[in-house]
Amino acid sequence: MDRARGVILLFASLLVFWLVLSGTAASDVVLVGIAAAAVIAMAFAGNLSFLAEFRATPSAVVAAFLYVGYFAKELVKANLAVARIVTSPALPLNPGFVKVRTRLKSRVGRALLANSITLTPGTLTVEMEGEWLYIHWVSVESPEVEAATAAIVAGFEHYLEAMYG
Repeated sequence: MDRARGVILLFASLLVFWLVLSGTAASDVVLVGIAAAAVIAMAFAGNLSFLAEFRATPSAVVAAFLYVGYFAKELVKANLAVARIVTSPALPLNPGFVKVRTRLKSRVGRALLANSITLTPGTLTVEMEGEWLYIHWVSVESPEVEAATAAIVAGFEHYLEAMYG
């Protein structure tokens, strides 16, 4: 039963993603989306769906919407910060690797955290090892684990914890 649930959740998320990206409900596009989503869902059930470990509670749904807003805000802030660095004549870089800790237990939650960090300009998740993430940071504010965790991880983690645990 668990595999069937994984297949259905992955199929549904892939199909919705396909339909949103294609921007049309033409029958040929929908049929290709159904076929592709079915093949991928059967091959990778339980491994790819962001819904696989999602807590289906009202607070988790609210957290998901808030997470999208928070991510958008952080994306804009990070883009402006990187643009400020690049356009500055002094090019004030302080690149380096930092080690941060996550409280997330869910594989999907950790993967979303790592991807959110990577998609935010100026940071790149290089490795995940248990509760530790190793991140390349264009402008290291502090090499200390607690400070780097607060600066990079805490905001995302707040919402992801409500969604995935």
